[in-house]
Amino acid sequence: MTRFATVAFLILAGFGVLAFSSSALAAEGEPINEDLQAQKIALAEAQNLTVGYGTLGKGVGMGLIILGAGLGIGRIGATAVESIARQPEAGGPIGTNMIIAAALIEGVTVIALILAFIA
Repeated sequence: MTRFATVAFLILAGFGVLAFSSSALAAEGEPINEDLQAQKIALAEAQNLTVGYGTLGKGVGMGLIILGAGLGIGRIGATAVESIARQPEAGGPIGTNMIIAAALIEGVTVIALILAFIA
């Protein structure tokens, strides 16, 4: 699990660096062409490139949010079923606690997705 988290973080950090470097180049770069139309085209291409990386970053971030929530809820469900199998008489409280924990994870996931979509 830690290797997966490390790889996911490095990939996300790489996209962040690419997006930052593209926006920095678009902000600092001086137009080479003296023709006004060529300057406008170059600026539009730079802005589209920055927006593309931002959109890609949003998609990767949303995917990681969903992946993390799915893994968390799956792990909660697996341990709850295993616990109920070991002690069937404690099935009621274990199931209740499992549902509460899954609902909390779902709530955090929805909030994170909304914030990622807005950002």
